[in-house]
Amino acid sequence: MRQTITIIMAFIAMNVFSQSSNKIFTTDIDNFWTAYDSIQKTTDFSKKIHLIDRLYIDKGTDGLKAFMKARNYNDTLWVKLINEYPKFWNSIRPNTLTAKAKITEFENAVATLKKLYPELKEAEMYFTIGGLRSGGTVKGNMVLVGAEIATGSPATDVSEFKDNWLKNVFAEQTLDNIVSLNIHEYIHTQQTGDRNRVLSQCIKEGSCDFIAELTMQQPLQRKYFTYGKANAEKTKELFKEEMFTNNFSNWLYNGGKKGESADLGYYIGYEICKSYYNLAKDKKQAIKDIIELNYDDDKAVESFLSKSKFFKEKINKAKLIKEYDKKLPYITGINPFKNGSEIVDSSLKELKITFSKEMESGNYSMNYSKKGKDYFPIKKVIGYENNNQTFVIAIDLQPNKEYEFIITNRSFKSKDGYPLKEEEYLVKFKTK
Repeated sequence: MRQTITIIMAFIAMNVFSQSSNKIFTTDIDNFWTAYDSIQKTTDFSKKIHLIDRLYIDKGTDGLKAFMKARNYNDTLWVKLINEYPKFWNSIRPNTLTAKAKITEFENAVATLKKLYPELKEAEMYFTIGGLRSGGTVKGNMVLVGAEIATGSPATDVSEFKDNWLKNVFAEQTLDNIVSLNIHEYIHTQQTGDRNRVLSQCIKEGSCDFIAELTMQQPLQRKYFTYGKANAEKTKELFKEEMFTNNFSNWLYNGGKKGESADLGYYIGYEICKSYYNLAKDKKQAIKDIIELNYDDDKAVESFLSKSKFFKEKINKAKLIKEYDKKLPYITGINPFKNGSEIVDSSLKELKITFSKEMESGNYSMNYSKKGKDYFPIKKVIGYENNNQTFVIAIDLQPNKEYEFIITNRSFKSKDGYPLKEEEYLVKFKTK
């Protein structure tokens, strides 16, 4: 009888473990390295594409498919990355394989999170090998982790990369970070709203770090924490200036451009949530408030900021927006004709766009108008002149024809770092 009970209990324990583990998927990692090894045996690019398709993508989990869609990954990208960075892939491989060994740690961390936040909804966790664009993201109730970034460490060989983004990301990472990163992304699956505003998005990201730290019961090791704390007052003042804007360039997802000062929005959001939590008498309710904050509701987010006492002084939103707006560069005009002209000479070969401030060279963004590419006159970009205040483009015109294109503020920035005031500036004219 005792033996029968023991067998039943063992079966129940195995079944419970199996159900829990079924929410954690690591097969994409094994499939990637199988494909990787096969790719090394041929120099034929088309065969490499076939191998990554057959051995990795076609066998991929729902999480891999979602990650590919979210980050625009494809077979050609993976093959090119494998060809270009052999030292990196060889050094990161052992680290990525540790994900399977950490399943129990993941489960324990989620169990702890459930105690902190009993309303926690279940999520599925997918560990994949991505295309070097993201350490993690979410899609619905799926946590998507790019293990080639999430498991990097200071010992990972990044000598083949032209910039220092991964070097900075890996500088303070350990293999233990993959658990806290997973919890960070898990919390994203619980959140509501996706407001395109610096304040909202920084709190949204930083809150995940803060709750992850409570869950792990130890400080998170992140480069942006080290830099942020060392430059706290300066960072705080810059954030105050830009928090009501949609200019993310100084705060989030900027690892390739900002170096050591990248992703400071995570640090700011973390500090806001930490301050809110420390002031709260009911810590469990504070955690609930942090996780359930509606990021589509500007008033709710601003009220949360106020209650956090992160800024000691009262924030004058209207004044900050007005002061920021004064610093934005804007288009003063186009030459050698006025925008909207209907008597443009079709023999013209250049169009000049003049800005109110000196602009950052090398960055620009222009798109088709709603009328499409048939109305697009731009042949190529020539560059800046007039102390970087005038942007010159080569045009190709036909007689008696309408032309349109849009200048956007996604890339145009002043030398002192401010985006173009006009989100979209329509240039339109007609030739004689």
